[in-house]
Amino acid sequence: MPKSSFSYRLIKLLLGLFIYGIGVAMMVKAGIGVAPWDVFAQGISKQTGISFGQSTIVVSALVLLLWIPLRVKPGLGSVLNAILIGVFADLAMPYIPDFDSYLARLAMLLGGMVVVSFATGLYISCGMGKGPRDGLNVGIAQRFKLPFWQARTGIEILVVLVGFLLGGQAREGTLIFALLIGYLNQISLRFFGLADKNGRV
Repeated sequence: MPKSSFSYRLIKLLLGLFIYGIGVAMMVKAGIGVAPWDVFAQGISKQTGISFGQSTIVVSALVLLLWIPLRVKPGLGSVLNAILIGVFADLAMPYIPDFDSYLARLAMLLGGMVVVSFATGLYISCGMGKGPRDGLNVGIAQRFKLPFWQARTGIEILVVLVGFLLGGQAREGTLIFALLIGYLNQISLRFFGLADKNGRV
């Protein structure tokens, strides 16, 4: 199957989203804090009674709606990302063990971050559209003429605060994620040939 074919790219996309869902489930089951957007999804889950995966889909759908006034165009990957990561996270959750040891839970959080970063490079390399949150960050940065990091940081601080108030789990793992995920994503993008050695995309 040619690497440029639609079928090949779609398979890579679906595999990347599947692996991403497993990584998210690992971080949630670690129980020491999750990524900013997952804090928000957890808060919605606790307030509504729907599963974490279903809540993730709801959040992704709301974020995609925000693309409209920002004039960001979704691709097939954007829509599948919004739907499938939550589905795959829910499917993986029962198979991931619970640990009592803090070190084991920390290791699972870090392992989940590595898995998510690898999956990010894999699905982005398909060239089938940005993820919902990435598109929102880019759209806000462009609309308000902000550096990308300022747009992302501002949005993630907001969603953490709202998610925490709704009952989401904002702990040390959330800080660890915020400090390390950019570097891990950079390594993944380099691995898939999407960034140079200096991290430029």
